[in-house]
Amino acid sequence: MIYCKSELITWSNTFSCGIRIIDEQHMGLVELVNEMFSHVTGDQQEEADYFKRVFQEAARYIKVHFATEEKIMLLTNYKGYNEHKVAHESFIATVTGYILDFKAGKRFSLYSFTKFLKNWVLSHIAVMDKQYFQYLRRTATRKENGRLSISSADIRKAM
Repeated sequence: MIYCKSELITWSNTFSCGIRIIDEQHMGLVELVNEMFSHVTGDQQEEADYFKRVFQEAARYIKVHFATEEKIMLLTNYKGYNEHKVAHESFIATVTGYILDFKAGKRFSLYSFTKFLKNWVLSHIAVMDKQYFQYLRRTATRKENGRLSISSADIRKAM
């Protein structure tokens, strides 16, 4: 089987929320998925060797990103926090399942895994994350330098 070596996901400003740390982390997730996809060769052993080297790093990155998002949501009293956290936990459980199956020696497809990541990342950013992006934009105050910032006073006004 021959695979195309193009990017699986192309970053665009439509994914941007305007919060630097979240945008940078989302770009990092896109890069991670693309990096994994670039190692799809159709050679089971090559793909397994690659995945063995990167899956812990990928899991850590995702954990840090989710913790960052959840902290921002809690600090800003985002009402959709619980639903968002459940979505994060469901994603982590699915990825953990892939990793446990891989460690148990079950058949593993890097192509299927990267397609799952792509679909989840794009749908999560486009749907769930957009909801809290909109909330943060409504809550934030535009500072003199043009950047959005959320202060304690902004949060009190939003409640």
